[in-house]
Amino acid sequence: MTRFATRLNSFAAKAETAWPDLSGKPTPMMMAERAAKVPGLTHVDLNYPDHVSDDPRVVKARINDFGLEVNGLAMRYYTNPGFKLGAFTHPEAAVRREAIDLTKRGIDAAMEMDAPLMTLWLGQDGFDYSFQGDYNRMWQDEIDAIREVAEHAPDCMISIEYKPNEPRSFALLPDVATTLLAIDEIGTGNLGVTIDFAHVLYADEMPAYAATLVKRRSRLLGVHLNDGYAKRDDGLMVGAVHPQATLELLWQITRDGYDGVIYFDTFPDASGIDPVEECATNIETVERLMKIAGKLDGDNALKSAIADQNSPLSQRAIGRIMAGC
Repeated sequence: MTRFATRLNSFAAKAETAWPDLSGKPTPMMMAERAAKVPGLTHVDLNYPDHVSDDPRVVKARINDFGLEVNGLAMRYYTNPGFKLGAFTHPEAAVRREAIDLTKRGIDAAMEMDAPLMTLWLGQDGFDYSFQGDYNRMWQDEIDAIREVAEHAPDCMISIEYKPNEPRSFALLPDVATTLLAIDEIGTGNLGVTIDFAHVLYADEMPAYAATLVKRRSRLLGVHLNDGYAKRDDGLMVGAVHPQATLELLWQITRDGYDGVIYFDTFPDASGIDPVEECATNIETVERLMKIAGKLDGDNALKSAIADQNSPLSQRAIGRIMAGC
């Protein structure tokens, strides 16, 4: 059975329909309770420190009370304006230390919640101008910091979610190859990669190929599904723009033995979509595509076309299979 997780902040969308008398923003627990209404949703990922202001064990118990599990935590550095110039790569050692120590506390919280997975999206670590920073020093600071937090709790998996840019014009870890280079240089055994479909698209990568490289050189620890037009992090519903590439990614990770959750990193809040309906649609889409993926290995025409790199025949085969013919 496929396990599904979601971006908790999505469930603040259309807050007035869920909480007509609410003044202000919904709390993380309010959003989690709303997420629990999605048929088939099994897990949530929580942002640290945003969503874990109480005792981590209490937070986990409340999530469990809604019928959900905590998949893992994801570090968020954007709430601290001091990290705008970098978290692990800030030019001041004291600020880097603050980011490292905050991450260690997040890892401790994940372990207390029996959810030993910490996702690092290092969006603040990058640059915007030529001559802004010493690239060699920034790279070394990044490597040293990730190694330190990874060694803090070897039983907690640390997954790097790469992204080409935003909020910085250039991210220090913008693509799969650079991320794998960093992981190789860091050298700890508890590191891996989170592939975010929309990030991969606008990194000019093919999702299934990126997953293949991760399998060869590291391990896939997270899959964030969404969609977009390859210009930015659109966060659209799964398969809305690239159904074939989504199918190929699901087929690839299934063959590679991926056993983690499928996480929906979509943004219903951006256009006022009902988040419960949006998440339910994502689950329905993935379940349909997974059924199709299960048929691909047994289709001799497709296997032959792929072996010969015959794209017209492979497109006919995929079109026939997706149409149920």
